[in-house]
Amino acid sequence: MNFLRGVMGGPSAGPQPSGAETIQKLCDRVASSTLLDDRRDAVRALKSLSKKYRLEVGIQAMEHLIHVLQTDRSDSEIIGYALDTLYNVISNDLEEEEQDDSEEENLPKQVDDLGSQFTEIFIKQQENVTLLLSLVEEFDFHVRWPGVKLLTSLLKQQGPQVQQIILVSPMGVSRLMDLLADSREVIRNDGVLLLQQLTKSNAAIQKIVAFENAFERLLDIITEEGNSDGGIVVEDCLLLLQNLLKNNNSNQNFFKEGSYIQRMKPWFEVGDDNCGWSAQKVTNLHLMLQLVRVLVSPTNPPGATSSCQKAMFHCGLLEQLCTILMATGVPADILTETINTVSEVIRGCQMNQDYFASVNAPSNPPRPAIVVLLMSMVNERQPFVLRCAVLYCFQCFLYKNQKGQGEIVSTLLPSTIDATGNSVSAGQLLCGGLFSTDSLSNWCAAVALAHALQENATLKEQLLRVQLATSIGNPPVSLLQQCTNILSQGSKVQTRVGLLMLLCTWLSNCSIAVTHFLHNPANIPFLTGQIAENLGEEEQLVQGLCALLLGISIYYNDNSLENYRKEKLKQLIEKRIGRENFIEKLGFISKHELYSRAAQKPQPSFSSPDHMMFDHEFTKLVKELEGVISKAIYKSSEEDKKEEEVKKTLEQHDNIVTHYKKVIREQDQELEELKQRVNTLTSQNEQLQATVTQQVSQIQQHKDQYNLLKVQLGKDNQHHNSHSDTFQMNGIQTEEVSKLKEELEEWKNKHELLQGQLREKDSVIEKLKSSQLEMGTMEQSSQTSKSGGLEHNNELQKELEMLRSQIKLQSAEISKLQIENQKLQVMNATADPVLGGSGATAANNPELEGRLEQEIKELKSEVKALSEEKESLKQHLDSSSSTVAILQDEKSKLQQEVAESKKEQDDLLVLLADQDQKLSALKVKLKDLGVPIEDEDDTESGDQGDEDEDGDEEEQD
Repeated sequence: MNFLRGVMGGPSAGPQPSGAETIQKLCDRVASSTLLDDRRDAVRALKSLSKKYRLEVGIQAMEHLIHVLQTDRSDSEIIGYALDTLYNVISNDLEEEEQDDSEEENLPKQVDDLGSQFTEIFIKQQENVTLLLSLVEEFDFHVRWPGVKLLTSLLKQQGPQVQQIILVSPMGVSRLMDLLADSREVIRNDGVLLLQQLTKSNAAIQKIVAFENAFERLLDIITEEGNSDGGIVVEDCLLLLQNLLKNNNSNQNFFKEGSYIQRMKPWFEVGDDNCGWSAQKVTNLHLMLQLVRVLVSPTNPPGATSSCQKAMFHCGLLEQLCTILMATGVPADILTETINTVSEVIRGCQMNQDYFASVNAPSNPPRPAIVVLLMSMVNERQPFVLRCAVLYCFQCFLYKNQKGQGEIVSTLLPSTIDATGNSVSAGQLLCGGLFSTDSLSNWCAAVALAHALQENATLKEQLLRVQLATSIGNPPVSLLQQCTNILSQGSKVQTRVGLLMLLCTWLSNCSIAVTHFLHNPANIPFLTGQIAENLGEEEQLVQGLCALLLGISIYYNDNSLENYRKEKLKQLIEKRIGRENFIEKLGFISKHELYSRAAQKPQPSFSSPDHMMFDHEFTKLVKELEGVISKAIYKSSEEDKKEEEVKKTLEQHDNIVTHYKKVIREQDQELEELKQRVNTLTSQNEQLQATVTQQVSQIQQHKDQYNLLKVQLGKDNQHHNSHSDTFQMNGIQTEEVSKLKEELEEWKNKHELLQGQLREKDSVIEKLKSSQLEMGTMEQSSQTSKSGGLEHNNELQKELEMLRSQIKLQSAEISKLQIENQKLQVMNATADPVLGGSGATAANNPELEGRLEQEIKELKSEVKALSEEKESLKQHLDSSSSTVAILQDEKSKLQQEVAESKKEQDDLLVLLADQDQKLSALKVKLKDLGVPIEDEDDTESGDQGDEDEDGDEEEQD
């Protein structure tokens, strides 16, 4: 370190220079030295002094260090020293680590201001950030790593400004994304931290990072590190994923479309052995659950949330979460967050809600998961956050789930209560919590029961049937009566608020429930007494809810009780309370601080049990009813009547519209069903035709096989001279023999007739010969007689030749028949003894006969089945043709209506054209008469006006 000794003066130079002087000399050396080694040593010395003399190095050396970064790019060592020095100057992390307990309290603030000021100086020239981005691209470890750390520190100090510079820099974000692919884990991990700071609260950068394949790379890192069992790197990756997805609908959709939700399932495969829960694993799993909640948050667009919920169900993620939910040994905070996550995965999704209703806890006997969770909610020994999470889960299960609401309320109805008492139902747990001594259980049970009635008038009416046994020997009372009884007993404020919220939800939009409530004569005096009193601040909330309940009793009153008609209740308010006082007390609800907190988000999040007063869905009801109740109080009876008439008219109109909508919907459904039926019948017809063709070919094949077997069997019988088997075949051989005998007799008769005719012809020939000889010895007298005799002789010769040919053919046939006759005689000779002992001979070849009979039966059955199928096909074709004819008629009717409507439109256009012509003619006449007329087209466009003026001038000419 000769260089440092020279700068600092050496040991014999007298008094030691101060730190500022040394730094100044080092800065001069960096700026003026021509040798690279000298500049490198000076920058190394500044790095060693930068931690202790941060302010001095930052003020004096920053400009020189930036110059080194610009000019000495070829030497990685000096670049690394310069980047480390700038990092020590700008970063506040080092100062915070070195703070002692004895330091002043305001030192952290000074440190923050120092780092922020140096960062502002550095980024004042945007080229400095661009230069730093180019250095981060270098592969050299001694350049890339300090560059990443320096850029991360800049983002921590002046995030929005640095983000904007990087955003406008060419390929700025893409350069930083390459850090995730670095094989050196130190750089890769610090790159994750850099991207965390870069993506904070900047949607544009978040989108760029996401489309640079960040999801794929981060999920790969998490998998490589061991998912939830990984270390701090997994935590950093999960934080970066949260930055990319939270409140960014585009990235959420990209994450879902990229099938990355399916890759989240292995995160929650924690196994059966849950005893090894390290602090890092708990942190990782907590962040993983939060990431799932980001995708299905109620604040996201409904369509995006619904698609993510369905994807989580189909990939098995919901099932895995329910497994953790029902597992043993899970830490309390993980169990609480899992309940909240499952809540938002099933919220408003019917498919997921149905699956959750089917989940059972691994107990003996198995109990539904909903029942097990409700047992935790009404148990005052359970942690407060866990009870809030269970309430949120129950609310999400019932959100837009009328089926689930009906199942919960049905467990309270008399016909479905388990009389044996072996199992505890959800309704029994809610009633038990509603009337327990724990005010928090009262509130949770009341809110849960209110959600079971939310926007469901049918269940509100059914719940009126619930009867409760208060004590032995006393008659049962209704659930509504029991709630009002507890309300009037002066219990805790939290209990009364919960019961009042339940009653307001129950009575709203249900006139029958209002009538039941008013039927108890003690209810209205209790409400008016509570509202009229001047109580403390704690009781003001109860007064406001009592005013709301009384207002609901007026607004939804159907005037069925004479003593509690709308007008009488208004008069009672005017006398006992005063309208202005009533409206003021009603306004206490929306002005309350806890009301504003509850209205922000659906999840119940309270710092302490005492702050648990309002439910999110109830705040919506208050917002809806507060205005209409205020108007209803000031309305007169005539206005009420008019309003009721308007309501009835609107209801009738709505009913008519609903009816027609229903008819149209049914017709559309029927039309679709008919189309589907025609398509189905057509396809069935084609299939059956193909089947028939196939079966016909099979039958022909069987016939051919049968004939072949028959021929082979005949040959075998001839070879073995077993003619008896031939006669026994199919039981028809004897008939064939008799037929052959008859044919033989016929041929014999024909043969005899032909022989007789032949003899006659021979005699004629002999006579002719003799006559010819006589004629040869005699002289013919005339030429005509000679020619006649010759012609007659030629004819006879032709006839003779024909007879001879016929005789030859018949003799050949006779010879064939004689041969067949001989064979038949032999067969008859052998068949006579066989026919006599047919019983013994039939048994000689039973297998052959049985096989042939079986094949004949199968062929007959196949022919019968084919004929039946053919008939059914004809019927299907007839029905399908009739449906097609009906559809064609409907189509023709619709086409006719369209044609009529087009014709009407054409007529209207013709009428409008005539009107325009008449108007233009009248305008011309008026102008001729000198009446000033302002043309409509003049006001619309100046050009059109000019054209009109030109037309007028031409007409005047």
